[in-house]
Amino acid sequence: MLQQTFIELARKYTTDLDLISELWNEIQEYHSDQKRYYHTLRHLEHLLEQLSQIKDEIDDWDTLLFTLFYHDVVYDSSKSDNEEQSAKLAEKRMKELSVPDEQIEKCVQQIMATKSHEVSKETDTNLFTDADLSILGQPWDEYLKYAQNVRKEYAQYPKLIYQAGRKKVLRHFLEMDRIFKTNYFFEKYEETARLNLEKELVQS
Repeated sequence: MLQQTFIELARKYTTDLDLISELWNEIQEYHSDQKRYYHTLRHLEHLLEQLSQIKDEIDDWDTLLFTLFYHDVVYDSSKSDNEEQSAKLAEKRMKELSVPDEQIEKCVQQIMATKSHEVSKETDTNLFTDADLSILGQPWDEYLKYAQNVRKEYAQYPKLIYQAGRKKVLRHFLEMDRIFKTNYFFEKYEETARLNLEKELVQS
């Protein structure tokens, strides 16, 4: 479904099927890297499932799909500029597809918004960053698998160092007035997300 979604999206902007195939293979290769356990194609599938349920509320579906496919395309747990590098690659590839500059600019802004997950003036951006965090509000077994997979992605860090950093992240979310910015995701996931975060914090 992911591949077909990307192909249909890209074909709106170019007739070059070889280019489309090349770009999909690149996305697939990045997300299938052996060092990835959470930021994989499954994460993209989860996002597509979440966002498809509220497609009618999204102003620019095409741009949000480009954001979905490229927001984690560059991911290295030892680096702090993943969003910048992902945005840069998204801009380059969207230009190759002849996507209008206005959409490219929006996509870049949406990718960069996943760095801080702060409230945006753009509803689409808030919906995307909320969807990106929706894993926090899943049933405990699924949340626990997510937490374990994130730990695997940070395997190069010793337990003490990782736990200190992870606790800081957990507390950051718990101290927020609300984790989810949009009413849709807030009502659907906020309560469970807080329970999951608190449970992980106690157990870590």
